[in-house]
Amino acid sequence: MRAVVQRVTSAQVVSEGELTGKIAAGLCVLVGVGSADRDADATALAEKVVNLRIFEDEAGKMNQSLLEVGGGLLAVSQFTLYGDTSRGRRPSFGGAMEPVRAEALFEGFCSACRALGVSVETGRFRTHMAVSLTNDGPITLILDTEK
Repeated sequence: MRAVVQRVTSAQVVSEGELTGKIAAGLCVLVGVGSADRDADATALAEKVVNLRIFEDEAGKMNQSLLEVGGGLLAVSQFTLYGDTSRGRRPSFGGAMEPVRAEALFEGFCSACRALGVSVETGRFRTHMAVSLTNDGPITLILDTEK
């Protein structure tokens, strides 16, 4: 699985004209599911995301996790993280998992984050979404369970 993790002061997602998820300070995470991903990848990614030490402590060092600061998590499914443009200008998405299983793994990621104690908001799978956020820092990281 792949994720683009952004530390935010606020974020929201609107799916087909309806606000489906909104957080104050925390993380906005775009999550892509690859064709070879398994349940263990969803769990591993969740543990990595909620325990990333990218929030400042009282000394101003990035030394605290989402759990420690009590922030929210906005998770948005993003199959385009598996876009391949190596053969031209139009991306191929052959590396992304088929939608039914991808949705189950995305939900598994969200459930694992909740089980770790994080409040999770989401978009709506397989819909057109508009994501708005204020990146804090800016802090943006790319995670991949294959690496």
